[in-house]
Amino acid sequence: MFRRLALTAAASAAASFVVVATAPPAAYAESLPHMPPPTADTDRLTVTVSGAGDGMDGTYELRCHPAGGSHPDAGAACEQLDKRTSWGEDLFAPARPGGMCTMQYGGPATARVTGTWAGRPVDATYERRDGCEIARWNAMVPVLPKLGS
Repeated sequence: MFRRLALTAAASAAASFVVVATAPPAAYAESLPHMPPPTADTDRLTVTVSGAGDGMDGTYELRCHPAGGSHPDAGAACEQLDKRTSWGEDLFAPARPGGMCTMQYGGPATARVTGTWAGRPVDATYERRDGCEIARWNAMVPVLPKLGS
C-alpha cells in the first residue's frame, strides 16, 4: 500500500514539473495583474498634521512623479513612498489589531493622509498612542514630520 502511494505521488510530482517546465514564461506574465504606471494623477496626497508643534502642523499637498506640491520635502516623501510600495500590500494600513505594542506615549500629534496612491484611494489616520503607532508613524517619515522617539 505504501509503495503504491509513494509511486503515485512521485508520478504526480514528475508530471507537474513537466507542465511547469514546458509552459512558456509569457503565460505566467499575462495572468499577473498589472499596476498602472505612476502619473501625477494617481499619486496625489493631502497630508494634514496637528499637535506636532514647532511649526509642523498644517495641511500639505504632495504630488509624485514628478515630485511637487506644498509638502516641505516632496522629493524625499515621494522617494519614501516609492520605496515602501509593494504589490499586494497596503502601504497605509493601520497597525495590526491585537499586536504586541509597547505601552509608551509618543505625544499628541495626529495626521491624516487622503488622496490617491498607485491608483488606489487613501484615507489613513496616524497617532502616537503606543509603540506600534509610533513605529507606523516613523515608517512614514518624511511624509509625516519626524518627531522624538
